[in-house]
Amino acid sequence: MRKLPPLNAVRTFEAAARHVSFTKAAEELLVTHGAVSRQVALLEDWFGVKLFRRAPSQLTLTAAGQIYYREVTAILDRLALASMDMKQYGSPSVLRVSAPPTFAMRWLIRRIASFQRMRADVELRLLTSIGPLNVNDRSFDVAIRGNVGEPVGWMSQHFMTELIAPVCHVDLLTRGRLATPDDLRHHTLITYLTEPYDWPRWLAQAGGEMSADQETLRFEQMFFALQATIERIGIGLFPLFLVIDELMAGQLCLPFGDLGLRKREYRSFYLADNESAGAIADFTAWLADAGRETEQFMMDWGASKGWSF
Repeated sequence: MRKLPPLNAVRTFEAAARHVSFTKAAEELLVTHGAVSRQVALLEDWFGVKLFRRAPSQLTLTAAGQIYYREVTAILDRLALASMDMKQYGSPSVLRVSAPPTFAMRWLIRRIASFQRMRADVELRLLTSIGPLNVNDRSFDVAIRGNVGEPVGWMSQHFMTELIAPVCHVDLLTRGRLATPDDLRHHTLITYLTEPYDWPRWLAQAGGEMSADQETLRFEQMFFALQATIERIGIGLFPLFLVIDELMAGQLCLPFGDLGLRKREYRSFYLADNESAGAIADFTAWLADAGRETEQFMMDWGASKGWSF
């Protein structure tokens, strides 16, 4: 068995020797001057040798104290490093991410494995919400929202630009003309409560207008509206990055090509004032990289069709 000195006394000695002051060591260790003096005396008694020379106005290390200080400092440094390394095997840090349901299902979850490989020590908890951001809400660490501007009291980091366009099933193109925006009056327009860019606004910018008798179908969530579009019920307005897989597979299409695209910024809003600050920084950096990869992927796909985003 190892014969070890009192470890708390060793730690106290190291602080006192580093500062060459019992008072400063006491301030660092959050104890009294007398407690430091007693721990050092305990260690000296254990060794049977003096470690400090005590004078009324000066404290100095003895030759034995200097030797022991050098050894103890190196040992405590190695112990600190080993302890930090061991943290990755302990309970993981928890990072709570709030995101809209459709975004989470169709974009975030498909990519999250790469972040988990990078930070295996972080337990990711995904919460879905479309609610507005409240600066006093501490139920999450990172909130992802589609927004233009920055809510008061939040720090924001842009990570992806939305390209929004009319989207429909390819079979709908055989049911009626879609040469101009005015041809939309012959089709059902699908809308949803969280729609980031509504039909009247799109039509106005495209040189058309909403017909008074336009047939529409309204859903609460984007996910249901998207499913209705896939089922050939009508035409919806969606961010391109959420439907890119179906577009590339030829299941869905952009009836007006790149002429129908409208840009809108997507941002991540986050707090960095808690114990997960390191995980937040890593997650938002990963999010920015993933957003850039998605944007480049869409640009390459558009270029293959002769479009310019």
